[in-house]
Amino acid sequence: MKKIVSLLFLLSAITSAFARDFYVRNPAIDVERYRYFIDLNDQNMQIKVKALVNIRSLQSVNEIVLDLGGVDASGKGMRVTAVTLANRELINQQLGDKLKIQLPETTTAKGELELAIQYEGEPRSGLHISKNKYGDRVFFADNWPDQGRQWLASVDHPSDKAAVEFIVSAPDHYAVVANGLKIEESSLADGRKLTHWREDVAIPVKVMVIGVARFAMQESAKLNDVSITSWVFPQNRSEGFYDYSVAVRALDYFQKNIGPYPYKKLANVQSKTRFGGLENANTIFYFENSVTGKGEQEALIAHEIAHQWFGNSATENDWHHVWLSEGFATYFTNLYLEHTYGRERFVKQQLANRDKVIRYHQKVVRPIVDVSIEDPKNVLSPNTYEQAGWVLHMLRQELGDELFWQGIRHYYAKFAGKNAMSADFQASMEQVSGKDLSKFFQQWLYQAGYPKLAVQWKYDGLKKELQLKIEQLQPQAQFDFPLEFATQGSAAQFQLHTVRIQNKINEFKFPMQSAPKSLSLDPMVKLLFEAKIEQK
Repeated sequence: MKKIVSLLFLLSAITSAFARDFYVRNPAIDVERYRYFIDLNDQNMQIKVKALVNIRSLQSVNEIVLDLGGVDASGKGMRVTAVTLANRELINQQLGDKLKIQLPETTTAKGELELAIQYEGEPRSGLHISKNKYGDRVFFADNWPDQGRQWLASVDHPSDKAAVEFIVSAPDHYAVVANGLKIEESSLADGRKLTHWREDVAIPVKVMVIGVARFAMQESAKLNDVSITSWVFPQNRSEGFYDYSVAVRALDYFQKNIGPYPYKKLANVQSKTRFGGLENANTIFYFENSVTGKGEQEALIAHEIAHQWFGNSATENDWHHVWLSEGFATYFTNLYLEHTYGRERFVKQQLANRDKVIRYHQKVVRPIVDVSIEDPKNVLSPNTYEQAGWVLHMLRQELGDELFWQGIRHYYAKFAGKNAMSADFQASMEQVSGKDLSKFFQQWLYQAGYPKLAVQWKYDGLKKELQLKIEQLQPQAQFDFPLEFATQGSAAQFQLHTVRIQNKINEFKFPMQSAPKSLSLDPMVKLLFEAKIEQK
C-alpha cells in the first residue's frame, strides 16, 4: 500500500529525530556483548566484577567511554582496579559515573576489540543487597532506568543493545536466575557455586538482570518451546506457583496477536524490586507481596509480559519516547483482559485509566513526548502509561480493528530486536492503513492535554430538532476528533449520533420528532476527554 508522507508527518519526524536526548551518545562504537563475572559473598556488601566488553568500532576511535558509578563521599560505588586489551594494561580514569579508557592506538572503522575491566565495591544502586520479608539475604538487580551503571560497566542507554552473560559465583545455598538460558551450574571449593546464564538476543541494559536468593522453582509449562518458570521464595512456594501460573495464558495471547515471543524462556520471579513489576528481558521481577495465593496480580503479570515485545524487543531509542514501552504494555494488558474476561472488564479498565489521566492533569499538563525532561526517572507518569494507552485505543477507533492489528504486527516485525521512535510507529500505521495520521499523532502525542468540553443541549419543540453546542475549554491548542453521543427516546430506546469537533465552539442540529429524555457522551468509550453536560 502506498505510504503517505505529509508536511505534518515530516515535522513530527524531525521533532522526534532531534528531540533533546540528555545522554551523550558515542556513535563511533556499538557494544555487541557483555560478559560479567560476578563474585558475591555473605560477609559484606562488596562485590567483585570482571567485565568483558566486546565492542565494534563504527568509526576510528582512540578512547572508549563507558558508564560505571565511581566511589562517592559515602564510600559506595565501583573502584576500577585494571583495564586491559589483549592482556595489555590501558590507561583509564573514573570521573563521576563515567569510565574513560585510552586505547593504545586508534582503531579502524569496523574494528573489533574486547576490553577486560576489573572493579569492586558496594553498589550505590542497581544491584540491591538486602533481606526479603522472611529475613533471608537476597541480591536483586533493579537497573531501570539507568541504574545498571552503578554495578555494570556498560553503555547504559536503551539505544545500545547487546547480548549479555552473567557468570555468578556465590555461596552454594543460593539459586541464581538471570536473562537467557542457564548453560552451567557447577560446585566450587569452599561451599561456593558457579552459575552461568547467557542471553544471545541483544537487549538494553535497563532490562539486564540477576536474582540471587533461596528460591523454589517450577516449570509451569512449555509454549512453542518456550519454557515458562516460576521462581518464588520457598516459604510460600505453593501460593507463588499458583499466582504466577497465569503467565502461560498471557504469553499465549500476545504470541498469537503480536508476533513470535522474542526469547527462549520466560521466568516470573518473586523479588525485592522497587517497583510493582520490572520487565527484565525474559526474567520478570515482581514485588515480594505479589504472592498471596489469591491470583490477584494477573493484570500486572500481563503488563510485564507485554513489555517483552514492547520495550525489550522493540525498544524506544531515547527516553522521551518511553510511551512506546509503557503505553503499549498498558493498553495491551487491557486488550488481554478484554479477550479473557469480556468487554465489561475492558471498559472498566479504560474508564479507570481515563479517570487517572484526568486527576493527573489537574496538577500537571505535559505532552506524552516531553523533550524537556532531563532525568529519565521522570519520564514515567500517567502520561506515558494511561494516556498513551488511550492514544492507542483512539488509534484503534480511527483505523478499525483489522487495520490496527495489521499495523501493530507490521511495526513489531520491523523493529523486533531494534530501536524505534514515535515517528517509526506512525510510519508503520500509515503504511498499513494508507491514511495520513500526522494530525492524529501531532495532537495526541506532541500536544499537551486532552479535550475538556462544555456541552449544552436543548430540544426545540416547534422546529422538532435537538440543538447541541459543544465548546472546547482546554487552554492548549484545539483538538480535532469525532465525538459520539446517545439520546434516549420515550420508549427507552437509544439512538447513537456522531459529530466532528474541530473548532473552539461547535454547534449542531438534529431532526427529532420528540424531546429526548437524556443525552450521554461517548457511550461506547472511545475517547479520552472530560465534559460537563447542561440541558438548557
